[in-house]
Amino acid sequence: MRIIAGSRRSLPLKSVPGMGTRPTTDKTKETLFNCMQAEIPGAYFLDLFAGCGQIGLEAMSRGAQYCVFVEKEKKAIACIEDNISFTKFNQETKLIPKEVLYALTELEGRYQFDIIFMDPPYNHELEKEVLIRLQNSPLLKEDGMIVVEASLQTDFSYLDDLGYSIIKQKKYKNNTHIFIERKRVH
Repeated sequence: MRIIAGSRRSLPLKSVPGMGTRPTTDKTKETLFNCMQAEIPGAYFLDLFAGCGQIGLEAMSRGAQYCVFVEKEKKAIACIEDNISFTKFNQETKLIPKEVLYALTELEGRYQFDIIFMDPPYNHELEKEVLIRLQNSPLLKEDGMIVVEASLQTDFSYLDDLGYSIIKQKKYKNNTHIFIERKRVH
């Protein structure tokens, strides 16, 4: 696993030992960042359920201004710390070692994000809990975007009711990326 583009291109990243996390493959990561490339430079990026931190670090390498990682698993936290240190993004990043919903409360009023990325454990509806929590939150900038990595079976039919709309969706063999924004009030 490595950073695939930008200022830290080709730097190898540690992954979390065991099967508790599913690191995003380089090919999927490339497609994901191709879809977001216009929004990344100068962005404040929030990486929820961060695993080893590779998505947030890729965003930093591609020109994001700041990234906050949220992860609660001890092995993953150590992995993120090592990867931040190795890529020398210590000054431009923050790691919050907490459960995601608690971390969101802690972040509110202190940060506003252009992009909120989440890759929660599949098929537990954790993305729905987070989207409900972010519904009226100032954490997401007015023109910000939420990206969810989920299993192909994940139901997103509730998005409209929560005031979100899907900008685009990329499907892969085993999972999907859903790009979401708040509906504009005219």
